[in-house]
Amino acid sequence: MDFFEHQDKARRRTGRLIWFLALAVVGIIAALYLVVWFGMMLVAGYDARPGDPNAYAGSFWHPELFLIVAAGTLAVILLSSLYKTAQLASGGHAVAVLLGARRIDPQTHEPAERRLLNVVEEMALAAGMPVPPVYMMDAEAGINAFAAGHDPRDAVIGVTHGCLKYLDRDELQGVIAHEFSHILNGDMRLNLRLVGILYGILVLALIGRIVLRSMRHVGRSRSRSGGGAVVVMAILGVGLVVIGSIGFFFARAIKSAVARQREYLADASAVQFTRLPDGIAGALKKIGGRGETSEVHNQNAEEISHMFFGNAFGSFSRRIFDTHPPLADRIKRIDPRFDGKFPARVEPVAVSAALLEAETKRARPPARVFGAVLGGAAAAIAVDPAAVLGRIGVPGLEDMLLSAEMLAAIPPPLREAAREPYDARAVVYAVLLDRDPAMRGRQLETLRTMAGERVRQTTEGLAPLIDGLPEEARLALIDTTFPALSLLSPAQYLAFRQDVDRLIHADDKVELMEYAVRSMVLRNLDVHFGMAQPPAARHGRLAPLLPALIRVLSALAHAGQSDAAEVRRAFDAGMARVGQTGAPLPREQCALDDVDAALGELAEAEPLLKRRILGACMACVAVDGMVTPREATLLRAVAAVLGVPISPLAAPGGETPPA
Repeated sequence: MDFFEHQDKARRRTGRLIWFLALAVVGIIAALYLVVWFGMMLVAGYDARPGDPNAYAGSFWHPELFLIVAAGTLAVILLSSLYKTAQLASGGHAVAVLLGARRIDPQTHEPAERRLLNVVEEMALAAGMPVPPVYMMDAEAGINAFAAGHDPRDAVIGVTHGCLKYLDRDELQGVIAHEFSHILNGDMRLNLRLVGILYGILVLALIGRIVLRSMRHVGRSRSRSGGGAVVVMAILGVGLVVIGSIGFFFARAIKSAVARQREYLADASAVQFTRLPDGIAGALKKIGGRGETSEVHNQNAEEISHMFFGNAFGSFSRRIFDTHPPLADRIKRIDPRFDGKFPARVEPVAVSAALLEAETKRARPPARVFGAVLGGAAAAIAVDPAAVLGRIGVPGLEDMLLSAEMLAAIPPPLREAAREPYDARAVVYAVLLDRDPAMRGRQLETLRTMAGERVRQTTEGLAPLIDGLPEEARLALIDTTFPALSLLSPAQYLAFRQDVDRLIHADDKVELMEYAVRSMVLRNLDVHFGMAQPPAARHGRLAPLLPALIRVLSALAHAGQSDAAEVRRAFDAGMARVGQTGAPLPREQCALDDVDAALGELAEAEPLLKRRILGACMACVAVDGMVTPREATLLRAVAAVLGVPISPLAAPGGETPPA
């Protein structure tokens, strides 16, 4: 199953989840009706005169009462679910706050935290997605982690303190790769929806507890009517607590049904990603060997228990409603030699600055493959479109090595600047500077007017370092700025956004690299700052999107070809991939702003249709089996707008550096 099938399956799971929820709601309404009916019968008897033969009389079925109970229950569940969904609207950040997690400063020099950020950064670049912010649950001694968000644009990674304290780099890499699998497979969006939907069921128990507590403040009237009211409140409170327990039962059952098999898949994906089965297996063994296991003690952990790497409640025995498979089963699927015995003692792993430096050098070897593949400004890359399409969302060791090569090729001053919010702005500005000295001078003067002299000086100082980077390395550098830029205040981000637009339009045209930067930075940050929502999947058929696809394929054909016959050949190759024919638009109708609008329409395609669309784009740019850096840049921009993580392109068969 590939990336697009995973995404489609995650969408279909949401539909099944609604059916499970409907069954749970029906059961809760029926149970609550019984409680209310029973309470009314008791009150009728309590208030009746002695000897009244009709005190407990009456039929079981009362349509009016049932409608009132059903409407009230549905209103409570719906409003509670909407409240929780709105609370989590900001994506992964909201989940991290719910768990009391602390965001790790991108500039941290604490060795264990720096190692974690390095691992996350390498994996994000290998997967072709923006580097997500990372959060630490300082109070949690168990070994656990989570990924949360609606899609890669607002995703975060969170880890417990126990992760950093007890895992070595390979084990940590395995855990983080597992969480990246959830990001890439579309599991996160379903996880967040699950939290919002199930909260409506669980809130009934909370209401019951409130009712019972409120009885302490009710006067103890000895009148029969007062006594009847107390009886009703007592029955209703106890009934809601019991019914809430039924809701809890349904919630755990639904989470178990949704989560268990995905954990096996994420484990397998982590092994494929890192090629280090001992890494994730070692982390799971350490969980089983510690008294704290993977426990999370935060009071809100139950709500998101299905998001964690390990069982948040510590048990690794087989239980019907566990959200995670037993540890032993997970380990045996990765390491068939596992005998079921966990280590008797798990010692902390000390991370010093010297060890961190040695690990970083091992993970980021000298840039040999990178230089050979991407070093030449005009060098084309031999690409198999089917292979690239098949690797989307399922990166492997080759992608990890290439991302390490790109990071090694980026000068340290640029790496440091990308980690500081204000200097990260200067990194983006410097990438946008024109190569023409006169135009660059005008841009820098515009920047001084907009952002101030300090920003202008910083940008001008970084520009020569960026000029020496090939395009793919610049895009990787842009991806690393995301954690720092997301720390800007909303007002600061708005000013930054305006500065980027003014720099791009300083020469009254949009260059390809400028468009790629805008697509990769502003679209992602717009989602983070609540200025935009990830596109919803609205189209399952190509027909309404065909004009937009024709415009995008025309732009891609013109980007890689100059001869009219070759432009037509590239365009036809793309159209043939989706079983269509047509004529390419002239170059003047393929301005990047027009292409951007067309891509906005294509971004609303369903996952399986996106695969066909991106396949057509790949066939177009690789019609001759080669992709130029210009084509690769435009392809990355196309994928960014479509919300598809595409790994950096590399020539097959290149020299592989030692890991």
